[in-house]
Amino acid sequence: MQLLMPALGYFVWTLVAFLIVFFILKKFAWKPILTALSDREKNIADSIATAEKIKVEMAQMKSENEALMVKAREERAQMLKEAKEIKDRIISEAKEQAKEEASKIMVDAQATIEQKKNAAITEVKNSIGSMVIEVTEKVIRRELAGKAEQEAYIRDIARELSAGRN
Repeated sequence: MQLLMPALGYFVWTLVAFLIVFFILKKFAWKPILTALSDREKNIADSIATAEKIKVEMAQMKSENEALMVKAREERAQMLKEAKEIKDRIISEAKEQAKEEASKIMVDAQATIEQKKNAAITEVKNSIGSMVIEVTEKVIRRELAGKAEQEAYIRDIARELSAGRN
C-alpha cells in the first residue's frame, strides 16, 4: 500500500511546488495565455463570419451567374431566331428576284423570237416577191420576144401608170 500512497513529505513538497508554479503562472503567464486564447477565439469567430459572408456572396454570385446564363441563352435564342428570319427573308427575296429575272428573260426571249419571226417573214416575202418578179420577167420576155412588142408593152404600162396617177 505504500506504493500507492506517497509519503506525506513528498505530498507537501509537491503541493508547495505546484502552488509556487501556479502563482508564478497566474502572475506572469495567465493573462497572456488568456489574451492569446481570447484573440485566437476572436480570430476564429471572425474567420467563421468571413467564411459565412463569402459563402453568402458565392451563393449570390452563383444565382447571378445562373441568371446571366439564362439571359445569355435567351439572347442566343433570339439571335438565332433573328438570323433564321433574315436568312428566310433573304432566300425569299432571292427567289422573288430570280422569278422577276426569269420573267424578264422570258419576255425578252419572246420579243426576240417575235422580231426574228417578223424578220424571217419579211425576208420570205421579199424573196417570194423577188422570185415572182424574176418569174414574171422571164415569162414576159418569152411572150414579148421581139423588141417592137416590148416597146409597145412598155408604152402601154407607162400610159396606165400616168392615167392612174391623174
